[in-house]
Amino acid sequence: MHRSGIDGSTRVTVFTPRIDELLRTRRGEDVFRLDPGTVGIAGATLIDEVLRSRPANDFERPTFKPLQGKSISRPESTAVMRAVSQDVRTALKVPVENSVDLSGEWPRTGHAYLRDLVFGADPYRLRILMDRKLELTPKLTWTVIGTGAALPGAPRPDAPVSRLAGLTALATSYGDRRHAMGLYRRAAAPVCFTVSTLVANALWLGSPFDDDVPNRHILLETLRLLPPSWNLLRVASPEFHALDSRIGVKDDVLMLPLLSHRDPGLWDEPDAFRPERWNGVDPDHRPGYLPFGHANEHCWGRHMVMPLAERLLDVLRADGLAVSPGQTSARVPLAGLLGVARVRVSRR
Repeated sequence: MHRSGIDGSTRVTVFTPRIDELLRTRRGEDVFRLDPGTVGIAGATLIDEVLRSRPANDFERPTFKPLQGKSISRPESTAVMRAVSQDVRTALKVPVENSVDLSGEWPRTGHAYLRDLVFGADPYRLRILMDRKLELTPKLTWTVIGTGAALPGAPRPDAPVSRLAGLTALATSYGDRRHAMGLYRRAAAPVCFTVSTLVANALWLGSPFDDDVPNRHILLETLRLLPPSWNLLRVASPEFHALDSRIGVKDDVLMLPLLSHRDPGLWDEPDAFRPERWNGVDPDHRPGYLPFGHANEHCWGRHMVMPLAERLLDVLRADGLAVSPGQTSARVPLAGLLGVARVRVSRR
């Protein structure tokens, strides 16, 4: 993908071969086979029908799917959501420091800023769970969690830590501490990962931005072109075959907002970064647009991601920060969230 900036720069986004092939060959198709047991869906109407046909089950909810084989109850997931939501609201009330410097390599720089802003008061054994290196393997993650759970000195219930960290203080046994720390990782890390990735994508696609373009429109357009959550998995279900006979009764279904967001039948100039296309448009009612999942089952972190991302953009734009003119290409690795890696950000 090529992009010409308002400063005359041209940037190339380099996707991994599998993503590149999907973008080249599958846009505009409703249904296609990805592998012997998985069907891909990119058609906006069929995606809507599939997601309406039944709620996500425990294994399809990324944050609250079973943890080390143990189901996460509804009261437990509700408590976690409320805690991290309150932590984000508290962080958003903190005045921006004049000395904050967000230049450097993104999304790493933004990730560190968010970790310290929202969870900076938490013990090291918890903050380390937001380290990006833990994305490498689940084994590494659980080794770190197990080590932390075995250490003495857990935070007191009344300690001045995040509300999310406070939930871990309620765990008494080693097993309970491992479970609580696993939930902390599941809830806290995505806040930092998703927001820093989204803002890095925005910087890459559009910076420097025109002064009259709202942050919200920049982010909505970024979520269209580079949605961090670029697919939605549903395991095989009879409801899906009933909707479309091309979906086998034993087929898992992978819905691909990455493709519906760039469908030429839905979008003018689908590969162009045009924040102005969101003027007067309600993203919740835009066919094929699912950056936070389906309208009847939005991602629980939606109302945290956007305000934090807007705060970061405010700081970046006020300081005149943009992608360094010398960088003309960036890679999008196929690892977890969809986002550009190693974007160099400096003052204009």
